[in-house]
Amino acid sequence: MSGLSILNIDAVKAAPVSLEPYRFALADGVLRGEAIAEVCRDFPDIAKPGYLTVDEVALKGRFKTLIEELESDAFSKILGDKFGVDLVSCPRLTTIMKRSQLKYGSIHTDGPSKVLTLLVYMNEAWDAPAAGRLRVLYDGKNYTPFAVEVPPTMGTMFAFLRADNSWHGHEPFEGERRVVQVAWLKDAAELERKKKRNRTAQFLKGIFGR
Repeated sequence: MSGLSILNIDAVKAAPVSLEPYRFALADGVLRGEAIAEVCRDFPDIAKPGYLTVDEVALKGRFKTLIEELESDAFSKILGDKFGVDLVSCPRLTTIMKRSQLKYGSIHTDGPSKVLTLLVYMNEAWDAPAAGRLRVLYDGKNYTPFAVEVPPTMGTMFAFLRADNSWHGHEPFEGERRVVQVAWLKDAAELERKKKRNRTAQFLKGIFGR
């Protein structure tokens, strides 16, 4: 599609939407092969663990272009059509993570302020057999059984509609785990609230080191 030079829209469109246990789509190759080296080169050098909003990170080069494409109305229209919802009118909260801690990955559904969540992974390889691999789950307590396990490898995309049963999580992992997350929210007030909460969390991590 014109104007989207990093995202492989054909791969996004081709990914089937699963209905059980909730509505989600899993795709690989959503980053154009010829763009990957430059996007990785420009991935932010983030020292802090956890997700940081794009406002807290110095974006540059082709990685900045990737974020602009993910946040664009054109991409929101494509993804919204895929899931049968209006995402173009939704504010978008984009966060980036480079380093994971063992406490991350606990099973949850995402809050009701979110309409849809998208994850794009950017790790060259993933050798951990289970740790750090997001799972589509059936309840809020158990990592097994699971419907799908998502490899956090380069160009893998996982998107899901938030629901009361949209359980997901991963077994604990500590180390580098590069991922971009975009959340489409119900209103602008929720966007500002989440940005403020994230800034506060990062501030406390800076003080207490966790």
